[in-house]
Amino acid sequence: MKRLTEEFFHRDCLEAAPELVGKILVSKIGGEEIRVRITETEAYRGEEDTACHAHKGRTPRTEVLYGKSGVIYVYLCYGMHWLMNVITGEEGQPQGVLFRAGEGFGGPAKLTKRLGVTGRQNKDSFVTGNEIWIEDDGRRFEITTDKRVGINYATEEYINKQWRFIMGKSI
Repeated sequence: MKRLTEEFFHRDCLEAAPELVGKILVSKIGGEEIRVRITETEAYRGEEDTACHAHKGRTPRTEVLYGKSGVIYVYLCYGMHWLMNVITGEEGQPQGVLFRAGEGFGGPAKLTKRLGVTGRQNKDSFVTGNEIWIEDDGRRFEITTDKRVGINYATEEYINKQWRFIMGKSI
């Protein structure tokens, strides 16, 4: 198992998002080690992406999106579900990847709940942190794409982007 480094995340989210599919999220947040294979991700790319939280610019909530790659962005959805992302690309250019599902955990809220992720992990790092990180076990999978989920507020152009990446069979 090889832990992902900052170099992995320091590139465009459209490169990192499909390559995160099949990797292993490792959490020691509650003390017990929990390992879940990532089965689905979504890319959110810059202020021009009307589905991205940074679409309306910098705010206290979105400041993390403009930061260093490999940093964790956790936010509360519908006032009750924690969703987890990783920042990618260059500092100052907001983008990230949402962890949409893991093996046995369909949906981003079920995944973060299983891993013990809450708002406390917001702004932690997958690269330097010791509570949660991502590993590559060398396995590779076919990847299919589809539209992102739950972004009806975005413009039609961005609703239709094939920026969701889904794990297929092992290759």
